[in-house]
Amino acid sequence: MLGFLFNTKEVQELEYLLKRELEEMLLDFSDKRIDHLVKRAMEERYSIMFRMYARIASPNELSKYVRRRKLGEEHYT
Repeated sequence: MLGFLFNTKEVQELEYLLKRELEEMLLDFSDKRIDHLVKRAMEERYSIMFRMYARIASPNELSKYVRRRKLGEEHYT
């Protein structure tokens, strides 16, 4: 495990980057043109990014990025 010390400005920048990346991935998950193997890799990356964001975001902010699965959607674990 690594530890980092960030000042307030750096935390704001990290939060901005994580939010943008999560939003982009959420859009990509609904793109039917993306192959299932690629989506599987995206799932893993999304999980990592979401956990990183969870460390700095409020529960209210975090709830905006919780994945909502549709019935019948494959789950990759």
